[in-house]
Parts: sequence; C-alpha cells; structure tokens
Amino acid sequence: MSGTSDLRAASYLVTGFPKLLARRAALAFVARAPTGPAKPSVTLLCRQRHLADARAFADALPANDRERLHIIDGDISNLHLGLSTAEYRALTENITDIFHAAEWSDLTAERAVLAKVNLEGTRALLELAEDCRHLRRFTHLSTVFVAGDRTGVVAEDELAAGQRFRNGYEESRFEAELLVRRAMTELPCTILRPSIVVGDSRTGEIDRFGGPYTIGIMLTSGPVSMPLPLPHDGVAPLNVVPVDFVVAAANHLHHDSRAVGRTFHLVDPNPGSVRRVYELVAQRMGRKLPRLSLGYRLTDALLKLPGLERLTRDERMAIATVNHLVFFSSRNTLELLDGTGIRCPPIESYLDALMEFVKAEYRRKREG
Repeated sequence: MSGTSDLRAASYLVTGFPKLLARRAALAFVARAPTGPAKPSVTLLCRQRHLADARAFADALPANDRERLHIIDGDISNLHLGLSTAEYRALTENITDIFHAAEWSDLTAERAVLAKVNLEGTRALLELAEDCRHLRRFTHLSTVFVAGDRTGVVAEDELAAGQRFRNGYEESRFEAELLVRRAMTELPCTILRPSIVVGDSRTGEIDRFGGPYTIGIMLTSGPVSMPLPLPHDGVAPLNVVPVDFVVAAANHLHHDSRAVGRTFHLVDPNPGSVRRVYELVAQRMGRKLPRLSLGYRLTDALLKLPGLERLTRDERMAIATVNHLVFFSSRNTLELLDGTGIRCPPIESYLDALMEFVKAEYRRKREG
C-alpha cells in the first residue's frame, strides 16, 4: 500500500450485499460530496446468486447515482475474492476505501461455515487492502457480541478478556476482529461494533426478523401469553440500534481521521431494560405479559426437551442474547460524533415504526 493524493476521487468497495445495512452504506457513499475532480464511485462485491437483486437495486437509483454504482461478481470466502486476475488487479489500482460488512450471522450455523465467511472472508479483505495502492481506510463492521459471555461494563478498546463464547458466531467474529487489530499496525483500519441492529427509526424497514424480533413476535402473536424467561426480573439492558443510526455513524467514522486504529461501539448509551421494552411491545399489541416469569435456566431447560428443541432453537438463542447483564461503553463513539447531530434515538421513539413494519410484512406474506 502506498500513499495517495487527496485529489484522487474516492472509490469504495462494499461487502455484505444484500444486507440492508450494506445497501444503505453504499447509498451513503454514493451520495458523498466529491473530494476531487470526480464524484465518488462504489463497487458492490456480490455473490452470483444475488446479482439480479444487485442490478435491480442499481437500476432503481437516479441516473447520476446509477452510473457510479458498480457490481462485481465475487465471494469473500474464495481465493482472491473469487475474482479473475484482471478484476482483482483493477480493484488494487482503483479502490481507496473498503467497508467490510459481510458476515454469516446465523447463530445456529456450523462453526466451519461461520469461520469460512466471517474469519477467512475478513482475512481475504485484509489481503486486498494490503495490495491496494491508494488505500485510505479499511472499516470492519464487527459486533458487540465479540464480548461473549462477559458481564458488567465492556470498553471499546477491550477485546480478549478471558470471555467464553455462547455460539460459533461470536467466536468467529472475535477471531476476525483479532485479524483486523493485528493489521492496524500496517493499515488504516477502524473497527465498528454495533449492538443488535433493528429497523429504520423512521420507516421500520428491516431485512430479517431475528433477536428481539423473534422474542417479541413469540410473546405477542401466540394464543396464550408465554412466561418471560428474564433473570433478575428483566433488568438486563436490551441494547438495540436502528439501522439508519448505524449507517450514519459508520459513514462519519469511516471518514474521520481520528478513527484510524480505534474501535467504536455503535450502541444506545441509555438502553431500556428487557422487561420494559417487551412491556411496551405487549401494550401496543393489546396483550398483557404474565406477572410471574420463569427463570432463564428453567425456561432454557424446558425448550431443550425432545420435540421442542428443533422448533425453538432460534428462540433459545435469542433469549440467551438479550438476557445478558452487560453494558457497552461508547466513550470513543460519543467523542467523535459530538457536534455532528448523529445520535442513537431511544427505542420508545421508533418502536411504533418497527411494529407497523412487522405487521405489514406479515400481512403481505399472508395475502401473497
């Protein structure tokens, strides 16, 4: 990697399509003001099975934006990203910024699959970054769940603290972040760790219903209210962040020179408790949550009984994720976002938008 003039037009490589966060990040980069004689361009690295969706995504853009969004058929888990020699060389000559948002996030996936995408994919992107002649920034989208089973306060600068991992996803993301940290001595890297990403705070739009969505739907859609498996009466914080906040913060931090070599928690600095959030969900659904709750250990044991385990594995994973007494400090993030107007809104301010989107999606699926 060598230095480059500030007059060179920005050329971004974004991984993670078709994930909503990756799509939004690509749009944010396309919309940035030019730093030189030309407007920024964005290349979406996209697996073959998603190419049609990527082209439709590009075709829906205004003409001026569409001509600056490029799609390339590749796979982060393959050698040289699955690209031809000519394609790979073109990236190394032109790319100035890499935004790595691709991940395999299925908590129940086999460890080998998770390692191939989350760990080896990150290694491949770092190798590309090393080969890029004009690289300005490599931003790695990680997750707060690299903290594993840690409790109490987790600082942004901490990573390895003797934690254990509750699933292969957490472990693979931890190992990937280790790779990025080692690369920081040679590359201009920034690590972003969002908490649980939910829908847009204005529209409610989201591309997958996992984590808190799973539990919220489970609690409010069944014929009988199920007991909440919340330890300590549900006082654990439910740290969720809307996707628009994550993208806005990521866009700013990626371009802030003070962020090089640092890690940032993209979290709600004042999260509500798990119980309080689900009480609000139930209230808006016209349901009442039971006053008595089963303890987490007992509920988890019940959900593992033969015949129930397969049906409720995702729910058990979601319950384990949200029932966790941990607080993620965001001192670095608050410092660099100060004065920008970018802040994480409280979930109470956009909960209705999330719920309306979920209800509309279920209604659309039923009618379809």
